[in-house]
Amino acid sequence: MKYTIIGAARSGMAAAILAKELGHDVFLTESQAIEKHEESVRKLDRKGIGYEFGGNSDKALENTDCIITSPGVPPTADIIIKAEKAGIPIISELEFAYNQIDNPIIAITGTNGKTTTTALTEFIFNNSGRKAIAVGNIGRPLSSVVLGLEPDVVIVAEVSSYQLDRIDKFAPDVAIITNITPDHISYHGSFENYQQAKWKISSKQIAKNLLILNADDEFASQPKINIEATLAWVSLSPLERGIFKDDGKMKIRFPEQHKTEEVMFFDELSLPGVHNAYNSMAAALAARAFEISNEDIRDSLMTFKGVEHRLEFVRTIGGVDFVNDTKATNINACWYALQSYKKPLIWIAGGRGDNNDYSALDQLVKDNVRAIIAIGEEQDAIFNHFCASSRCIKADDLEDAVIKGFSEADNGDIVLLSPSCKSFDMFMSFEHRGFEFKKIVNNLK
Repeated sequence: MKYTIIGAARSGMAAAILAKELGHDVFLTESQAIEKHEESVRKLDRKGIGYEFGGNSDKALENTDCIITSPGVPPTADIIIKAEKAGIPIISELEFAYNQIDNPIIAITGTNGKTTTTALTEFIFNNSGRKAIAVGNIGRPLSSVVLGLEPDVVIVAEVSSYQLDRIDKFAPDVAIITNITPDHISYHGSFENYQQAKWKISSKQIAKNLLILNADDEFASQPKINIEATLAWVSLSPLERGIFKDDGKMKIRFPEQHKTEEVMFFDELSLPGVHNAYNSMAAALAARAFEISNEDIRDSLMTFKGVEHRLEFVRTIGGVDFVNDTKATNINACWYALQSYKKPLIWIAGGRGDNNDYSALDQLVKDNVRAIIAIGEEQDAIFNHFCASSRCIKADDLEDAVIKGFSEADNGDIVLLSPSCKSFDMFMSFEHRGFEFKKIVNNLK
């Protein structure tokens, strides 16, 4: 079988190598210049995989049986349109890798919280003695772990709307939708299309599978497509079915079991913020679906230290804490960050916007933020929105923002990088932005 892979980033390379190892004919096409992918080229040469860089030519579609597309390749890309007109099947790397395994799988999507929920679920399993591995958007493509995968290992996959947009048979044993708020509209074309992509996570599930939803989220509380999976919910209010907060405790209730289980007190959770209460409940419910004990869940939720780039403590200097929340690439994620701390905040915000509506943050800024440092393409939009009611400062770049933020902070304050914007105006990725922030902070004296 001949596969054409679109994209030479992590998932594209992993899919190309896996397809080659499985004995298929493989060709990789990448629109970026070859100079930006020197390491990928070396790997392709070693594996004997054909390729082209600097554009997607018609050669990439010649005699191909299936296209595997990387996340982020938009549906409007010329090569995608040509492939669709030619009737060539197009699948995501997630779908391709899923079709090669028989392992149990937990899949997690949502606008925010999916990385933390994925890492937390993996941690609960491994901490309880059940092998699990986190893959997908969290940084390790599923294709990269397929070969040699032990059959009892549970796959915990963070999956994006991009990946779900191109699935066919993907049917996780447990699926989680953490929340849905407007995001990636430029890719999907509309909020409705974005929602439909998210709901595809359950489109092939059957009755023995579990779909965990957020009862407190307007767009992630009730299915928007026909669902066969068994439903359960998370909520900060009592539920008839699912996991919830009641009298300060995390409880699980399934009516057919005629009992309510108590897991732990919410004030025992290691991660701060309301959003992490939801993340913790979703991970706990997924673990209970695999019969992990409440005792092991409680121990894990009390000791988990969080994920890099999401409310990540970096350093304390002169009584001022520095926190890296570069993964907050939209307004909703930033909202959670701004309400997570009781100390006054010096908020560094900005980057590339996506029709950002900053009014959703007005009350939190009024209550919790001492000063705002604005950067990037959204600098003027942020400054103009908040300057009438809050202290706002423009910075030339991230280093200038950190220095100005530190000078604004008093003993006991937090300098918080929570951009509410994409990173691509100044950085290669949100991770790159977070690494630079940490380097700058660690060089402060």
